[in-house]
Amino acid sequence: MKTLFTHSYFLRFDEKQWNQSKPYPPLATIQAAALLRENGHEVKLFDTNFVEDPFELESALNEFQPEILVIYDDGFNYLTKMCLTRMREAAFEMIKLSKAKDLTVIVSSSDSTDHFESYLKKGADAVILGEADETLLHIITALSTKESIYGIGGISFIEKGEVQKNPKRPILTDLTSLPLPAWDLVDITPYQEAWRKHGYFSINIATTRGCPYKCNWCAKPIYGNRYNSRSPQHVVDEIKLIKSYFNFDHIWFCDDIFGLKPQWVQEFNQILSGEQIRIKYKIQSRADLLLKDDTIKSLADSGCDEVWIGAESGSQKILDAMDKGTSVQQIEESTALMKKHGIKPCFFLQFGYLGEEWKDIQATLNMLFTLMPHDIGVSVSYPLPGTKFYDVVQSQLSEKANWTDSDELLMMYKGTYSPEFYKKLHRYLHKRFRAKQAMNKVKKGNIKELLKWVYFKSASQLFYIQMSGLKK
Repeated sequence: MKTLFTHSYFLRFDEKQWNQSKPYPPLATIQAAALLRENGHEVKLFDTNFVEDPFELESALNEFQPEILVIYDDGFNYLTKMCLTRMREAAFEMIKLSKAKDLTVIVSSSDSTDHFESYLKKGADAVILGEADETLLHIITALSTKESIYGIGGISFIEKGEVQKNPKRPILTDLTSLPLPAWDLVDITPYQEAWRKHGYFSINIATTRGCPYKCNWCAKPIYGNRYNSRSPQHVVDEIKLIKSYFNFDHIWFCDDIFGLKPQWVQEFNQILSGEQIRIKYKIQSRADLLLKDDTIKSLADSGCDEVWIGAESGSQKILDAMDKGTSVQQIEESTALMKKHGIKPCFFLQFGYLGEEWKDIQATLNMLFTLMPHDIGVSVSYPLPGTKFYDVVQSQLSEKANWTDSDELLMMYKGTYSPEFYKKLHRYLHKRFRAKQAMNKVKKGNIKELLKWVYFKSASQLFYIQMSGLKK
């Protein structure tokens, strides 16, 4: 059957990400498309990353004339896990457009898994709950033979006016059984152009699915609390496949946790060396995992340039409340070891968690400005369905229970301080961090950074005064 794939992440609707200009193709989307194509179905991609309006879908529908539209979000992209309302509204518009042409519409995303009833009531014929590859193939196969899809596991649908929800399917454990993503469906030119101002071009690859850790604020609606990995050789094969299509300089390994097992990282390093492949890459990991065996050295040897860890807080009290399973000492040790081996450590930080007081915020600031990672990502605690944290604060949530875009950073529940306080804290932290980075460069002889230091220093002082006024 002719199936048009799309997704509901529109970069233009997220000003922060659009200005950052570091886009990645919808990896999970083209992985699912590859599976359908391998099984004889004709597929095409309508990539919304650079589209200005969901109504542009109509021209793609008219040109390709599919029988099925699949809205399949990239579950490897953390931005899609935020369930942003602007993207939800765009998905609803694409459903409406497709149903007007009498197409069958299938949806798979973090947001639709959490809010399947809303998508069904907007006209979707089925919403896939959780991991979607094999479920989607069964749906398309059933439709192609005019069989009912209502007995397929892992979906929700409306039957006789009532929303139905079938039991989830077993998870896919053998990831190498899937074909490599259909990179040839992607128009890579706008991605290359967007990255040009950064001086390099980065693409995304996933080596695993899931995360076995249970941080109580982390939502995992697609891949859940499991951890299955591809073989190192399979990953290297994908690197070579992509290189056969276009050149790139850098990889973002977009796993929740890259290289959970030290021996995987070591084998990956050996294969890259044997194949004479040398490329820079960045990953997400945990402070405790990085300290196992010689993981950091193996990462550095294989080309790892940047590691993002969920540092979250410099207060052990808050880390324990989050069920994080890491310690401030591990953050300190792993940061020092990464710097020693030439890897840039980067921190995700989170403020406003339940019970966080001013002394806990100060502990985080002290940790940050003592360790001085290469980069930071700062947010406030964000309750999403399926988490213990959400269950605790659910009664405080209003009708607005999701951010509009990734920069909204609105406190959705009652924290220790006001939502405005946390916005000022966010801006103060970034300005002070950039000021200290600039001063470190000045101390190394880069006098051109002095003007940056003056600007960021004065800006941080202003935000600190505003924040202090809100703290009282």
